[in-house]
Amino acid sequence: MLLLEWDWQWDIRGSCTMARTHVVLADDVMEAVDRLVGERGRSRFLEEAAREKLARIELESALEETSGALSVADHPEWRDRSSTAAWVRNVRRTEVS
Repeated sequence: MLLLEWDWQWDIRGSCTMARTHVVLADDVMEAVDRLVGERGRSRFLEEAAREKLARIELESALEETSGALSVADHPEWRDRSSTAAWVRNVRRTEVS
């Protein structure tokens, strides 16, 4: 269960908005986080974890949106792993440094 309470604040530079929140986590999760980063590192750890999760969700969404955009009929050089690897090697050889 995730419980959020918001308290908007500005950082020292005034350049980004920070939100104070109250998060409820299972005891075993909190203990594992504390073992890794300590109590004083919780916020940074949870922010990084949330950013990583958001990036994965955005990537998954982009992949779903573009699925099927390329077809083997249009790009036979990408029909399987070995032909794709050969195509990549060829492109790299012909690239101008």
